[in-house]
Amino acid sequence: MKRREFLVSSSALALTSTGPLSASAAKFALQPFALRDVRLLDSPWTVLMERNRQYLHALESDRLLHTFRVTAGLASSAAPMGGWESPDVELRGHFLGHYLSGCAMISVSARDEAIKAKANGIVAALAECQRANGGYLSAFPAEFLERLKTGGKVWAPWYTIHKILAGLLDMHTFTGNQQALDVLQGMSDWTAKWAEAISDQQMQTILKVEFGGMAEVLHSLSALTGSPRHGRLADRFEKRSFLDPLAQHRDELKGLHANTHIPQAIGAARKYEVTGDARYRDIAEYFWSRVVEHHSYCTGGNSDHESFCAPDQQSKALSATTQECCCSYNMLKLTRHVFSWTASAAAADYYERALFNGILGTMHPSTGMTMYYVPLAAGYWKMFGLPRNSFWCCTGTGAESFSKLQDSIYFHDDRSLYVNLFIPSALEWTEKGLTVRQETAFPDQASSQLSLKCDKPLDLKLMVRIPAWASGAEVKVNGRRVSSQVQAGSFCSIQRTWKTGDKIEVALPMKLQAAAMPDDPTLQAFLYGPLVLAGRLGANGLTAEAQASDLKATVKNHYLRGKPVSVPDLQAASKDPASWIKPVPGQALTFRTTGQPKDVTLIPLNRLFDERYAVYWRVQKPKA
Repeated sequence: MKRREFLVSSSALALTSTGPLSASAAKFALQPFALRDVRLLDSPWTVLMERNRQYLHALESDRLLHTFRVTAGLASSAAPMGGWESPDVELRGHFLGHYLSGCAMISVSARDEAIKAKANGIVAALAECQRANGGYLSAFPAEFLERLKTGGKVWAPWYTIHKILAGLLDMHTFTGNQQALDVLQGMSDWTAKWAEAISDQQMQTILKVEFGGMAEVLHSLSALTGSPRHGRLADRFEKRSFLDPLAQHRDELKGLHANTHIPQAIGAARKYEVTGDARYRDIAEYFWSRVVEHHSYCTGGNSDHESFCAPDQQSKALSATTQECCCSYNMLKLTRHVFSWTASAAAADYYERALFNGILGTMHPSTGMTMYYVPLAAGYWKMFGLPRNSFWCCTGTGAESFSKLQDSIYFHDDRSLYVNLFIPSALEWTEKGLTVRQETAFPDQASSQLSLKCDKPLDLKLMVRIPAWASGAEVKVNGRRVSSQVQAGSFCSIQRTWKTGDKIEVALPMKLQAAAMPDDPTLQAFLYGPLVLAGRLGANGLTAEAQASDLKATVKNHYLRGKPVSVPDLQAASKDPASWIKPVPGQALTFRTTGQPKDVTLIPLNRLFDERYAVYWRVQKPKA
């Protein structure tokens, strides 16, 4: 069997179909397709990917490498980057790891050999830095890691190193760069030596400082190399105070820094996949279900001031810093694991919700810059980074997210093809001699069409997701309606022998629905199909600085300087929002309230830019 990516990267998953993983007891219901097997068709999705590709091309390699070279004692005359990549910021170097991951994936997604060559050059430069620094590789001195041993104050050095290691692994996985793997293994060896003199008790203290996905990348490296030493090192990065309660199905997430801990659940997922230890699958699944069902907003995002609130208490956790973009990125990664194990329609529904509402609207349509937070408190606005003077954590995950937008559209087992997402795309399933072309204008049009081309007649089960929001959906094969198994919140199963020219049409009725806060039914958001709607509140008081920031350490104070505008309460005699929120004729996905003291226009949150907005509204019955 040929080697394949298991796409969530390492950052993706970097699984192979041969070697140690195939001998484990891990059970996969489905496998994803490699990025190279799926191509986006011309559409708004390709516009987003192209903006991201241009940004990756524009960034100067020598500037990205500057602090790595200085740390290694090598000469550099480049101007350093700003923001979180400034030479005086302790998290410096993290973005270069994200950058390598983004370049590796978009070189496949966009068939871009130039970006691959550019990233290969960066890997070669990192190898030179590593040789000059005795096997150590980072943009900050190893002294930062010594501070962890003594309890000194330091900003997340293992978090930063994880990003670099993940970027190297992605360069090997997606582009076949052997030097990247060599550098990665060299830094793994250095890490093992650093950790060998540290007791388990001391290591648990060290793990109180954010350490990213160290367990994930090391388990992925173990699967790739077959070396147990990488797995043993990964085990040193298990934070027992977090994992043990989850293993006992106890939700103790309140107050935890969300983006510190979601990667740890992903690490547990990777350990299950590599070792077959079912305890870690249970941990990952329980964490996923608790976050999705009890700690998430209507958008699928989570966290306020970067932390989890108490379960089902989101009405008390709305601010300018609600929904960190990194958390959405990492929950999509974790969801991909869960779906591959379970083939759950609910997991695919969540993926769609978080992708459409937590990722797509976080890139500015003019500048291509991405966001840190998606504010969900009414009256705020979207704020974006600057090209060379921000480099927040979410700048990095944004560079990755928009490099792999075809990820997770399709999955398969030996006898079935799963269609999860309605995105214009073409799939080449070489082993089956099958090409699938999905043409759709979703969500502007509530339908999609699949056209098949088969090298020879093919006996295959086609599984088409019918979203939970699509009550009354209809599926047709060659114009004939499929009469059974078309139920919202499930997969429609179509078993037949397919041939070239076969067409599948999917009608996906979309309707307005209210999403009330679990702890306050009068605080409501409104969705149309999977799309969260935002009310347009104008741009009063918004300066250019307010909408694009170069702040080094945080964007929180930026928002605190601004004042949200007043937001009107809404009145509704009916629980059905369609009775008082009406489509605007001639304007796709645009709605207007009726009968309010002050009516407002609502559009999808992922299409609203450069103005204030509201997602959650106070909705009361009209006074008698």
